[in-house]
Amino acid sequence: MTIYIILGVFSVWILILSWFVISTRKHYFNLVSKTKKYKIDDILDKLLENEGKLEKAVGEIRKDLTETISQSKFHLQKIGLVRFNPFERMTGEQSFVIALLDKDDNGIIVNFIYTHDGLRAYTKKVNRGKGVGYQLSDEEEKAIRESQ
Repeated sequence: MTIYIILGVFSVWILILSWFVISTRKHYFNLVSKTKKYKIDDILDKLLENEGKLEKAVGEIRKDLTETISQSKFHLQKIGLVRFNPFERMTGEQSFVIALLDKDDNGIIVNFIYTHDGLRAYTKKVNRGKGVGYQLSDEEEKAIRESQ
């Protein structure tokens, strides 16, 4: 009787192992048929080769992004506009100041003053929010504050 029990348990064990082997074999052939390769080693080698190429591409993209970010602080990032009336006798605020600055408040200020004779344009260089060579007027300082 014990021999029948041992044979029964052994048969069930063989069926379970056979099921695992068949399902694993089916899965293996399914993988191989999708990749059109005959060996799993070839598939793994191709995956590792692609991973190396992707790591190199990501490294180049990371380097380019870091360089672009460091250069972008010199691009115009802040623009301020203030309209004003420089002369009491003229009506309306037809004159204006434009501040064109980068991240560190470096750039230029363009001052357009409207007079009876025409339009006058003046520029001033700005370094760290302060005028270089010339003192800034109240309107120009306001344009810098509004550019923030």
